[in-house]
Amino acid sequence: MMSITAKMVAELRELTGLGMMECKKALVEVEGDIKKAEELLRIKSGNKASKMAGRTAAEGVIASFISADKKVGAVVEVNCETDFVAKDEGFVAFAKAIAQAAAESNAADVEALSAVQLATGETVEEARKALIAKLGENMTVRRFARYETEGELATYLHGAKIGVLVNLIGGDEVLGKDIAMHIAAAKPKALDASGVDPELIETERRVAIERAKADNKPEEMLTKIADGTVNKFLKDVALVNQVFIKADDGKQTIEQLLKSKSASVAGFTMFVVGEGIEKKVVDYAAEVAAAAQL
Repeated sequence: MMSITAKMVAELRELTGLGMMECKKALVEVEGDIKKAEELLRIKSGNKASKMAGRTAAEGVIASFISADKKVGAVVEVNCETDFVAKDEGFVAFAKAIAQAAAESNAADVEALSAVQLATGETVEEARKALIAKLGENMTVRRFARYETEGELATYLHGAKIGVLVNLIGGDEVLGKDIAMHIAAAKPKALDASGVDPELIETERRVAIERAKADNKPEEMLTKIADGTVNKFLKDVALVNQVFIKADDGKQTIEQLLKSKSASVAGFTMFVVGEGIEKKVVDYAAEVAAAAQL
């Protein structure tokens, strides 16, 4: 039997990023052939990723990338199972690499992005599987948005849980940053009223009418009350209608701010980690009580 040296284990760990014992076992299995051991671990990491695929990944990070000339950029959400792993340096680096790959590759969707080659030589999917094997959690590249502009892109990350990418035409870098920060804080649903989901508007109208009826408002007033409620809703959720969070007078809207700078927003994307993902709630007390009855 071939002797497996510490140097061989270290070399394999450098290639795969996996633990010492996993690397040593693989080397023993292939009798010290490092290339075969690396291939074996890649296969095993793929199997491990498949087994974890059904586990809910609702934690994670938002990462963004903008080219040096600020003309091309992307923002991505990469998920894992726990906040502990979300803070891991390797996981954060992976998310940043995905953002750059999304911007530079112009992949059409997440599936296409998974086949893009990273600077390390691995594809996104290969890197994902390797990281799953290393950190022991399910991980997914959930979504991304890419922009290419004749203006300038601006980004803002609030910690790693909220990320914004803004396509700004005109203005300057400071304005772009301010608009991105405002979006992160105010969370608009669309650029203007025309972009708000009609279903959301109809829900607001329906709720307003039912509330007015419950308050015994006259039938002829219901439409007017509903219109007023919808208008207020659109003011709250459309970016250009919102009051700028840094407005000195507390009244200046984003539309007025942009006009004062001879600028406009062509589009924006905001991602919030785990938004819309149903998290599994574990009742540990109930589990312990049930186990005690066995």
